[in-house]
Amino acid sequence: MFAVMLVSGRLTNFVDASYIVAGLLFIFALAGLAKFETSKRGNAFGILGMVIAVIASIVWLVKLPDYRPISLVLLFVPMLIGAGIGVWKALKVEMTGMPELIAQLHSFVGLAAVLIGFNAFMEDGSGASTFQLSEIWIGVFIGALTFTGSIVAWAKLSGKMASAPLAIPGRNWINLGLVVAIIACGIWFSAASGPIAWLPLAILTGLSLFLGFHLVAAIGGADMPVVISMLNSYSGWAAAFSGFSLHISVLTITGALVGFSGAILSFIMCRAMNRSFVSVILGGFGDAPMIQGEGPQGEIHEIKAEELAGKLADASSVIIAPGYGMAVAQAQYPVAELAKRLTAAGVTVRFAIHPVAGRLPGHMNVLLAEAHVPYDIVMEMDEINDDFSETDVVLVIGANDTVNPSAMDPGTPISGMPVLHVWEGREVVVFKRSLKPGYAGVENPLFFNDNTEMLFGDAKASVDAINAALPVPVEAA
Repeated sequence: MFAVMLVSGRLTNFVDASYIVAGLLFIFALAGLAKFETSKRGNAFGILGMVIAVIASIVWLVKLPDYRPISLVLLFVPMLIGAGIGVWKALKVEMTGMPELIAQLHSFVGLAAVLIGFNAFMEDGSGASTFQLSEIWIGVFIGALTFTGSIVAWAKLSGKMASAPLAIPGRNWINLGLVVAIIACGIWFSAASGPIAWLPLAILTGLSLFLGFHLVAAIGGADMPVVISMLNSYSGWAAAFSGFSLHISVLTITGALVGFSGAILSFIMCRAMNRSFVSVILGGFGDAPMIQGEGPQGEIHEIKAEELAGKLADASSVIIAPGYGMAVAQAQYPVAELAKRLTAAGVTVRFAIHPVAGRLPGHMNVLLAEAHVPYDIVMEMDEINDDFSETDVVLVIGANDTVNPSAMDPGTPISGMPVLHVWEGREVVVFKRSLKPGYAGVENPLFFNDNTEMLFGDAKASVDAINAALPVPVEAA
């Protein structure tokens, strides 16, 4: 008996120590992911922490008094299936589809939290305390909200749902009513006993699913990057409450880390976009987006790749402002080659990155790093916005909302949003397929400025044509 207790105690200590180590590694992972130079190291820390946490959880499962060998089979089969699907999705997804993939992953976390809450109530509901039942219904609430909200975000980002906000009259009152009803059902669930407790839990789940749908559907496309980080925070809190329900400390720690980091990121992004965090969550922006044809009109000045190549060769300074269109066209490699060739010819080349360029924070930085663009010429908006007026040529490649002067005027869905002041450049060339508005649905008066020229077509093909016509020897580049 003593030997069994000793072994059990050692296993418990091993599991607890492993969870502490895994939690520390997750903290190191977040710290590493804060900078592109250390992002690979951060990923490695995160992977190692997850491996340790999974091994410790398996050991914890084996030491349970009612453990049966079939439990390992039931554990490993879903793990292998999920790992296979995860590897397939990771290999298949393009960088342009990363925001949609992240939204999908958030939905999985939310759904898992709902199922864990149901399972916890089935296992321990009869003898659970009011506090434990509160943990269950709060976890189910956050998980269900995250699940449907993430699905709507994925649908909007992938174009399967209109990016315009769903403007139902009195929507804020609807949201408030839903929250009050959910809390009432939660109190009812915590006080009920027996099979009848499933009724308030089911009603609560349904209301939470609808609330998640309505909250995100009511948010316009201009604020979708904030929604992604907000849902990231929600998924973290859902995981944290799942950790409480399962009595797994590392899951609670990890969920809290993700929840807090997502909330902080959302706040920082709202401040960078001159948005109210509460207003964005409640769908307070993007109520009346302009539609194509209602915005500014004027004469378009078109330019060809060969002509632009000559102007770039004669310039002394060039700033490149990339956007989601560059990512869609996979033009980062020819753009990096263009920057390299111009630099070899003595032209000062820099990149201007908006905080939410590419529909996801850091998206453009990752694409440029993937194309081996030096970090020291990739500048954030605050670092470079004052330099446009002293720049000979500004190349806007696939960007729209982030360079829209309408943000400086009142009455538009992006009013007050800090943007790149590309129009202050001596000459501006915009690479676009058409004159369609950006994701926020706002017409861009930049296209009609006297110092703006449009280069229509696929961004990758256009930049390739410029590189071919650029009077810079390939050997020099």
